[in-house]
Amino acid sequence: MRTSTAPVVAFDARTTSHMSVGMTTYVRKLVEHLPRVAPDLRFAFIGNGDNFDLAEQVGLPLAIMRARARLAHIPSPYVPLLIPVPFLLTIHDLIDLHYPAYGKRKVGPYFRFGVAPVARRARAIITDDAATVADLEKYLGVDPACVRVIALGVDLPALPPPFAHPRPYVLNVGNHRPHKNLLALVRAWASLPASRDVDLFFTGECDVGEAFAGYTRERGAIVFRGACSEHELLALYRGAAAYVHPALREGFGLPLLEAMRAGTPVIASRGALPEILAPYGHAFAADDLDTLRSLLLRALDDPTAMRADALAAQAATAELTWERTARATADIYRELLAS
Repeated sequence: MRTSTAPVVAFDARTTSHMSVGMTTYVRKLVEHLPRVAPDLRFAFIGNGDNFDLAEQVGLPLAIMRARARLAHIPSPYVPLLIPVPFLLTIHDLIDLHYPAYGKRKVGPYFRFGVAPVARRARAIITDDAATVADLEKYLGVDPACVRVIALGVDLPALPPPFAHPRPYVLNVGNHRPHKNLLALVRAWASLPASRDVDLFFTGECDVGEAFAGYTRERGAIVFRGACSEHELLALYRGAAAYVHPALREGFGLPLLEAMRAGTPVIASRGALPEILAPYGHAFAADDLDTLRSLLLRALDDPTAMRADALAAQAATAELTWERTARATADIYRELLAS
């Protein structure tokens, strides 16, 4: 039971213009689940404005003070430089520091001079996968002993019927940034035997310019599905011969878990598969187009075996829900409040 003497945790509930879809989903789901899974704590969901403005740098610390919080959680790397109480951060990944050529020039200095000093003062850092722990130490100077790994989750409604399409198709979901390595998927798809009927679906709009030009098939096409509702996306997962994620690196990659929970075979680069999902995906090295091509052929030629693997993955990942993520997060709050 929540009482007036329960400790207050201030939670930065902003969803801002610089946050990815996955980051905003994480914030929304914790705001939804935390009060229910942690009735022994009081929550002050605070914050307004955008990133790098007075509302963030001045308004957010003042709101933490007004809430009389004993602990604050900033669930992104968009942090005030001064936080007036003990705090923890969530940093999902440091992909932009791994591949600086793919990001904006100001990202490196922002993390070096803005995020790193704050992260080193944090009582704990939450991240999604064990692979990011070494990155936090390397790029931000964070003590690995302060890092807690909590996998993300998925809450799926009733699954819709599979999307009906005249040809088999393989699917990729998410943005089209360079580290997603989408050209590798396009090249492997284009190199499949000419006798195969297979389309390649991407969500979102076609924003890749000329990158995919010249990669065509007589019996297949590249299709950009645009923005999809949750229902439409689940139907696309369900109808796909495979979900394919060739990214050079991911923090967690929610579409991987969404596909597994939808019962879809998952083909992914090893750098994209988080540790908790790795046993259930069909992995390849991000630069190994021959293996990717072989896995695509297996999805098309042996769908029964691939679907059997997918059903096993669906069952094995059933516990990875947002409630689980919220409960594990609340446990960290209690640990820090007790120390």
